[in-house]
Amino acid sequence: MFDFDEELKKLPNSPGVYLMHDDNDTIIYVGKAVNLHNRVRSYFRKIVGRGPQIDRMVQQIARFEYIVTDSELEALVLENNLIKEYSPKYNTMLKDDKTYPYIKVTVGEEYPRIFLSREMKKDKSRYFGPYTSAAAVKDTIDLMNKLYQLKTCNRRLPRDIGLERPCLNYHIKQCAAPCQGYISKEEYRARIDQALDFLNGNYKPMLRELERKMTEASEKMEFEEAAGYRDLYNSVKSVAQKQKITDSDGEDKDIIALALEEHDAVVQVFFVRDGKLIGRDHFYMTHVEDCDSAQILLDFVKQFYAGTPYIPKELMLQEEIADTEILEQWLSARKGGRVYIRVPKKGAKEKLVELAAQNARLILSQDKERIRREEGRTIGAMKEIAALLELEDVSRMEAFDISNISGFANVGSMVVFEKGKAKRSDYRKFRIQSVSGPDDYACMREVLTRRFVHGMEEKEDLNRRQMDQTFGSFTKFPDLLLMDGGKGQVNIALQVLEELHLDIPVCGMVKDDNHRTRGLYYQNVEIPIDTRSEGFKLVTRIQDEAHRFAIEYHRSLRSKAQVKSVLDEIPGVGPARRKALMRHFGSIKEIKEASVERLCEVAEIPEHIGKQIYEFFRAEDGAEGKKDRE
Repeated sequence: MFDFDEELKKLPNSPGVYLMHDDNDTIIYVGKAVNLHNRVRSYFRKIVGRGPQIDRMVQQIARFEYIVTDSELEALVLENNLIKEYSPKYNTMLKDDKTYPYIKVTVGEEYPRIFLSREMKKDKSRYFGPYTSAAAVKDTIDLMNKLYQLKTCNRRLPRDIGLERPCLNYHIKQCAAPCQGYISKEEYRARIDQALDFLNGNYKPMLRELERKMTEASEKMEFEEAAGYRDLYNSVKSVAQKQKITDSDGEDKDIIALALEEHDAVVQVFFVRDGKLIGRDHFYMTHVEDCDSAQILLDFVKQFYAGTPYIPKELMLQEEIADTEILEQWLSARKGGRVYIRVPKKGAKEKLVELAAQNARLILSQDKERIRREEGRTIGAMKEIAALLELEDVSRMEAFDISNISGFANVGSMVVFEKGKAKRSDYRKFRIQSVSGPDDYACMREVLTRRFVHGMEEKEDLNRRQMDQTFGSFTKFPDLLLMDGGKGQVNIALQVLEELHLDIPVCGMVKDDNHRTRGLYYQNVEIPIDTRSEGFKLVTRIQDEAHRFAIEYHRSLRSKAQVKSVLDEIPGVGPARRKALMRHFGSIKEIKEASVERLCEVAEIPEHIGKQIYEFFRAEDGAEGKKDRE
């Protein structure tokens, strides 16, 4: 039994992170503190006016733990990591998990390339962005590659010059073929410099060049080519006109504002790079009940900039937030340069923040009905199922299915739905080990036993190890277990749970003669369900998903069993050597016709293995000839 009075006395006067657990040992809140002793104790004092959400959270705390850090900055970083890892119920969460595209120019290579990248690394390349539209980035890259005829392949130049024939891009005049030496390094670099000039916002040289080529093609009566240059010209002009100057200082900055209404919050971000507004995006925040706008902005800044690879020099916020100084230190350390958090009060900057706020309000207004419909399909459907089964709360559901063909390659699937949505990171596959024939009940017993025993073992391990490590999804047990079938499958699940001393409701998903869901089997009674309800639609989705996941796994095992190479029959040739041979020769026919010397050219093949391969195919040919003569 957790002794709160005793544990509160042990709290150190140090910075750190604290974690609140409920009766199921689920982490429901993560917070940071400058002084753990003062901060954690404050939750258990009789304080009036701290808000109903915090009061509800405190009532659910069964125990707490804490991690001491050397500084408040370390506590901030650890808090972010733990919130992302555990998604606690009472933490304000950034709902969207987006990665933004960059244009990457590999200027460190002798023959640079231009391509899309989803991450910004500390290498010798130059990055432009982030941009909010991947389609626009791809169009821009295609435009530059076509216009300047740049290399797009991974050939290592100048080492590989002349080793292979030029690719299709050369023949359709979209690559100058540096791989053949058809363009000098100096001329190629000049083209890259022009592309960099374009990415820096200088469009006039490209427009002039396109206009010149369009005119030349027209004069030569090559009207199709001229039309192509005309389209490119219009594309560049369109890109140039979309760039809107927002500030004369030319700095990189993000402009952040939010709209808050009851239980919904939307944060709008304008991305300004080199003084130009290059895009905008919006983000939904969850668990915002009883939170003011300053707290939501603070949580957004911490979570968003913990995950984005690029941090601008300045964040312009709608209003003052707490921990500004420590946030600036953290952001500066991540960026490798000074970062400022400011709240503009007047002038053009203040108008930009207000513009972002107006956009956030517009998005919230437009999306409120969509959000309501989505909640009806997910959380609302979960509540319908809970009410139908007379359960207090259902947040996580796990469904299981078995797949086999006449007992061949028995497999099981486990799919997980949390708050009405599929949580694919928690899906699991089981290859049945103890059952050889077509016995679905025995297979299901093995799957369920392995799933819950594994979870119990992980929970025990969790108590012995440190909180900064990642644990498997098996530690989280479901609020409701769904079985693909009726009475038989439900009874198997209940027997397994009873043997393991676990108390989890079990419900069967019953199908009619046409293999369509018709109702739920719970506590020895088949409960009809309205086929027009969101709850019914969710049960159907879960059942179909469990079946699909099991079938796909079974199909993949059958495919693997059917794929067998003749090379597997040669002693000394394992998977690595087989891959090396196929990569080097391209086909079994080429390997069969190769001499010992050619076989030993493959790095992984020593001479004695080369001889074995050579002799194997000669012996095989002899056996086939003898069979033909007979």
